[in-house]
Amino acid sequence: MMVERTFRRTTRLLQLGFAAAIFNAVLVLSSGTAAEGTDRPVQLVAFGDSLTAGYLLKPEEAFPAQLAAALTARSHKVEITNAGVSGDTTAAGLERFDWAVPPGTEAVILELGANDALRGLSPKEARANLETVIVKLKERNIAVLLTGMRAPKNWGEDYRRAFDGMYAELAEAHGLVHYPFFLDGVALDPTLNLDDGLHPTGKGVAEIVRRMMPKVEELLQQVALGRSSVQSKS
Repeated sequence: MMVERTFRRTTRLLQLGFAAAIFNAVLVLSSGTAAEGTDRPVQLVAFGDSLTAGYLLKPEEAFPAQLAAALTARSHKVEITNAGVSGDTTAAGLERFDWAVPPGTEAVILELGANDALRGLSPKEARANLETVIVKLKERNIAVLLTGMRAPKNWGEDYRRAFDGMYAELAEAHGLVHYPFFLDGVALDPTLNLDDGLHPTGKGVAEIVRRMMPKVEELLQQVALGRSSVQSKS
């Protein structure tokens, strides 16, 4: 009888030990999965026109490349895709949206509208195009930083008011991070622009990145909160 009780006690201890081992393994795997989910680089797409693409600049001088370098220097883990196409209007951007913003994208910096304004295209249509892009991004749970643009003075005050104001209105309506003017601190400064007076030099892009950084970090914070929300539900 004593031998039987000892055997049962030993068997029970082994079972408890095995269960504990399994439980600890699950904790390790879970913590590893959580760490992987929170620590993996944010997949960010810079979606815009020549200002994003880096017109006449070296690849490393373009906005996405300089932004990636600046974020890395601030200990952020981000992989940025340059989805800028020179000459794109808001309509052209909308047309290529489905392949320009690939699966797995978590954040987008949306920079479009400069070519609409230069050509005097309808602010109403530009706004509708941007809103369609925004809705598509929101449907995919992609965080958005909307950067504004300003219209030339030659189109008149009514045009400028409608065009310049649409960015803040869209950002408020859809709860987006908003940077009022992509070329803030750079536009019309000959020391920061190419000879055409429209496109920034590498130095000009660096200034854009410096000024926009707080908003980009706000965007990354939205991604982090979104990841945490998904993990808490799983």
